[in-house]
Amino acid sequence: MSKNIWLQKKPQSVLDWLGIIFCSIGFYILLGHLNLFVGAVGKVLNILAPFATGIVIAYVLDCIVRPVHHKLLKDNPKMRWLAILIAYVAAVLIIFVLGWMVIPQVISSIVILFENLPSYFNNVQSLLLTIQENYGLDVSKAVTALDDYEQLMNELGNLLAGAVPKIVASVGSIASNVVDIFTAIASSVYMLAEKDKLLRQLRILARAILPRPVAQVVLDTFTLANENFEGFFIGKIIDSGIIGVLTFVCCSLLNISFAPLIAVVVGITNIIPVFGPFIGAVPCIIILLFVKPIDAVKFLVLILIIQQVDGNIIGPKILGKSIGVSALWVLFAIVLGGDLWGVVGMVLGVPVFATLYALLREFVQWCLDRRGIDADGNPAQTSPQQPAEPDPAETALTH
Repeated sequence: MSKNIWLQKKPQSVLDWLGIIFCSIGFYILLGHLNLFVGAVGKVLNILAPFATGIVIAYVLDCIVRPVHHKLLKDNPKMRWLAILIAYVAAVLIIFVLGWMVIPQVISSIVILFENLPSYFNNVQSLLLTIQENYGLDVSKAVTALDDYEQLMNELGNLLAGAVPKIVASVGSIASNVVDIFTAIASSVYMLAEKDKLLRQLRILARAILPRPVAQVVLDTFTLANENFEGFFIGKIIDSGIIGVLTFVCCSLLNISFAPLIAVVVGITNIIPVFGPFIGAVPCIIILLFVKPIDAVKFLVLILIIQQVDGNIIGPKILGKSIGVSALWVLFAIVLGGDLWGVVGMVLGVPVFATLYALLREFVQWCLDRRGIDADGNPAQTSPQQPAEPDPAETALTH
């Protein structure tokens, strides 16, 4: 190893030993006051939270800004502001249209569901009694439990009453944090406007602080992670929107009750890979069993068909090879992410694991090349070395 790297040098002077002593004392003090340090870090993170939200908004809207700026405005730097404006207008229109079309119907479905809940309980009781008479199954406990539906309604009412203050507090918190919301939106605008400059500054910072090979690995890792996250989330959102619309259309054609509510639940949960469709289908089937059992059977068959179409036709066409890992590892990433971070982990697990998987694959290939063998253990074929092409990023940094 090169002895020019300061971390690999042995302490020789008094200054070196003083530095080690003071660093050790500082580390000891830090461990003794870890709670204060964590609290200070938490306060700093709370202050920076609006900017983190701005990064998320800018990251999402950049998927609109880039194609608009490239295809419509021909990458004219003076017209980038127009591409940003179009992206924000498009986002606001999408949210408004979805809210105008979906939310009233969903609320109407929920109101109708609760208003007719007693009759739905009676329908289920009648079905259970019919099953008991025709097939001899003992369902008396279920019938008795449904007899006391008033108690169930009271418990549900208490649950909703307990949730109302939390909802009101959340709305009040949002209203009181207008400054944070404005900061997040304003920062996202500046980030989109100066995206190239900010990224170039981050690349310069990485190359200035880190050794050149490490800096290149870090930059390549972030590039790979960006490709995985962008490809996965953009594709998954489009795929979930298509599945939601398809579910609504099919439920409407089959006269299945509460089609808007079911379509929204299925569309949102479909963002979770593999398990999402089943997570969304279960509550919908339970609701339909109370309303009209035959609708539950029709919906079960319908959702199985839709998911087969999604898994074999729609999903591959939209997502393509954006993940690059097999179904087994996708399942592993979802289970592991869900166990660690819940629903968020189930969604983020796939692109995170895909990035780690690609890095591991490159590391294994580097190890094989270093040992001079191929994947089968045979001596690797060596080819004449070609002169390395200059890195465009490095060239840009010199100007």
